[in-house]
Amino acid sequence: MEKIRTTVRIAGKEYTIASYDSEEYVNRVAAWVDRRMEELAAATRLPAGQLAVLTAINAADDMMKSRDEIRRLKAELDELRHQKGEADANE
Repeated sequence: MEKIRTTVRIAGKEYTIASYDSEEYVNRVAAWVDRRMEELAAATRLPAGQLAVLTAINAADDMMKSRDEIRRLKAELDELRHQKGEADANE
């Protein structure tokens, strides 16, 4: 499979991204990053480099919280399946 090159605009600058993901997906990701940077820029007045780091930290925080929630939900689902299995065995 060949990488797809997609040009996106983030914080007023163009970047060419090479990815195996679709152009549509890369544009969605870039639009999300651009929106988050705009929101943080309006709230903080940080220089571009610090703004990019803060955006990355916020994105990593969101990702880690999502992963933790997925793990929690999987454990809950496993427990419910276990309980159902015990209930079915007792019938």
